[in-house]
Amino acid sequence: MNPVHTSQITSLPLLARGKVRDNYAVGTDRILMVASDRISAFDVIMGEPITGKGALLTQMALFWFAKLTGIVPNHLTGDEPESVVTEAERAQVVGRSMLVKRLKPLPVEAVVRGYLAGSGWVEYQQSQSVCGVPLPAGLKNASKLPSPIFTPATKAEMGEHDENISFARMVEIIGEPLAVKVRDAAIALYTRAADYALTKGIIIADTKFEFGLDEQGTLTLMDEVLTPDSSRYWPIEGYEAAFSAGKNPPSYDKQYLRDWLESVRVDGQPWGKKAPAPTLPPEVIVGTAAKYQEAFDRLATPGRA
Repeated sequence: MNPVHTSQITSLPLLARGKVRDNYAVGTDRILMVASDRISAFDVIMGEPITGKGALLTQMALFWFAKLTGIVPNHLTGDEPESVVTEAERAQVVGRSMLVKRLKPLPVEAVVRGYLAGSGWVEYQQSQSVCGVPLPAGLKNASKLPSPIFTPATKAEMGEHDENISFARMVEIIGEPLAVKVRDAAIALYTRAADYALTKGIIIADTKFEFGLDEQGTLTLMDEVLTPDSSRYWPIEGYEAAFSAGKNPPSYDKQYLRDWLESVRVDGQPWGKKAPAPTLPPEVIVGTAAKYQEAFDRLATPGRA
């Protein structure tokens, strides 16, 4: 499979290029979402693609959409993505695309945390809370929370960082009835996914969902779901040792890439987490792809744990 850093579909109007996905209009009611092999970290897109990543993200998202059926509708149309492009463009689309309903996206991201990590751990150390949600004293990095918490964020422009917000602020943005629906749906989705992942030897520490509204105003799950790009995946077998040592557990997500970026030096100085990104060496590209593949294999292989 040839890597696709940036898709070039000329038979359809380009709507937007995100950090990973290129979205094309299919009429007025559908969108062709093409998952490229781009990867971003610290909200900066790397210059080198991760071969096979887009196809893997798409297959994982489709896997989870099927597992989460019945909680909230999703954006899938059931139509074949290859059916809306030319024969010459099929190679850019097959295996890495979804043909989805065109929705009105909500301007907030629905983040659910089952464990204390990342920006949540940083905020907890300062306020003993995360996004206004008070937490017990004495928690450590990677601690399991008493129950999953909902910690929304505003969507940032390309190259900017998402901003964690309180539920009260979310209510101000989209209104209380819709905010409550999003919160309850997100926690239900996370809980079902996390319970299943544990049976496969994986901890989903946290994840973010995106929602939109259809023409009837129905809340609908959209974009990607529970991929290593939007979730923190930890293998169970490495968790206890890392937690006891106060370290980040080993992961199947972008933490592998983030750790390398934290250690790299550019002109003798730490990289400033702004574009341009450092050039990824082959071993980091291969290692990142392997992490993503192992996560999917563990989740999707029958009988494997």
